Amino acid sequence: MYQSHFGLREVPFSITPDTSFFFTSPHSQEALNTLLVAAKSGEGFIKITGEVGTGKTLLCRKFLATLGEEFVTAYIPNPYLEPRTLMLALADELEITLARDVDQHQLLKSINYRLLELAGQGKQVVLCLDEAQAIPVESLEALRLLTNLETEKRKLLQIVLFGQPELNAHLESPTIRQLAQRITFHYHLGALSRDDLDYYLAHRLRVAGYAGGRLFGRSAVRKLYAATGGIPRLVNIMSHKALMLAYGEGRQQVEKRHVALAASDTVAEPRARWPWFAGAAGLALAACGLTWALIK
Repeated sequence: MYQSHFGLREVPFSITPDTSFFFTSPHSQEALNTLLVAAKSGEGFIKITGEVGTGKTLLCRKFLATLGEEFVTAYIPNPYLEPRTLMLALADELEITLARDVDQHQLLKSINYRLLELAGQGKQVVLCLDEAQAIPVESLEALRLLTNLETEKRKLLQIVLFGQPELNAHLESPTIRQLAQRITFHYHLGALSRDDLDYYLAHRLRVAGYAGGRLFGRSAVRKLYAATGGIPRLVNIMSHKALMLAYGEGRQQVEKRHVALAASDTVAEPRARWPWFAGAAGLALAACGLTWALIK
């Protein structure tokens, strides 16, 4: 698309959680520090919350990539699973070989044996659960029981919950109050500040190979912040569209009107997903023979 036009090696504003683009804003760095300190201290439960699009999955992957060789990690991206299926997913992550018709007792015994085996090797096991607000209450209780497994010195399993703010309400259920009491480290991941946004844009462009002058005009950045509230996912989506528009016009800098057009497409009331070719923006892109690529 527009990479060669702007001197980029790759698309800078993809919404896939690529850790090479991890931006150390005050919020994200504090959250990462909290995770690393908690993991090293061996606590049973850790909780990270944040609104949709604030970068929880990217933070999770950065955390997993930062842990040293003394850690064995397990990652479950979709924990909307009943207790037995969740235990099977954990066993799979820990590379436990199970009989096809394994019963619940043998399943838990195998997990416990594997955790003891890893502890004997000096390894700490960390399980990260993304979208944790979707975990059924009975599965949360099963996870709590797993954290009862311990040696005389530390827990055999640490669990990190990454979820939307609804997770907090979920944990207020009287049936799992014991779990809520065991969360000793927690952090709420916020949006980018107005000042952070300038650095965020520059960081992602630099990682993508940009070496030129200011690519997003100051008024464009102000408009981008007003339109997104500093939510990284929205910033990425609108920045990508704005770059396409600037490229479609042959411009070397993103202007306020490019961001405004991108915002109108992104935050408008429900309608056809790609209204680009109905208006001036669509005509500009069509004239350049561009094909819109869906961001996954």
